[in-house]
Parts: sequence; C-alpha cells; structure tokens
Amino acid sequence: MTRARRSITNNIAEGYGRFHYQENIQYCRQSRGSICEILDDLIECDDEKYIGEDEFRSLKEEGYGLLKILNKYIAYLQKAKIEFAKEK
Repeated sequence: MTRARRSITNNIAEGYGRFHYQENIQYCRQSRGSICEILDDLIECDDEKYIGEDEFRSLKEEGYGLLKILNKYIAYLQKAKIEFAKEK
C-alpha cells in the first residue's frame, strides 16, 4: 500500500513535468490505477478485520474523492490538448 500511495503523487509529478498533454494524461491514468489498487487493498483489510468499519468507510470515501479530483484533472488536460491542437 505504501508503494501504491507513493506512486499516486510520483506519477502526477512526473506527468506534470512532461511537455505533451498526452504524456501527462497517461501518467495521471497510472495514478488513477494506484488509487484503485489502494481501494482494493482497503477492501481486503476490511474483509480480514484489520481495520474498523468507520475507518474503512472514511478511507474509502477519501479514495473515491481523490478519483473524482483526478478524473476532473484528466478531463481538463484532454480539453486543453484539443484547444492546443486547434491553435496550431
């Protein structure tokens, strides 16, 4: 879970450092995959009773909130990519 957690911000940062919208989008998609990986791990933790129901619910909501933010950022990048292509 620690590696997946670090992967989220690392991929966003690496994508931001790229010069092309499509590369940035691809790294954001990898971050999205890491969020989903953590959500799956949380389900397993809940199933095995490693965490309480309240903690599980809170972390799950936070994870889905992150997905929502990241999906909006990806949509923004896709729109910016189209607008940039129109300018050329």
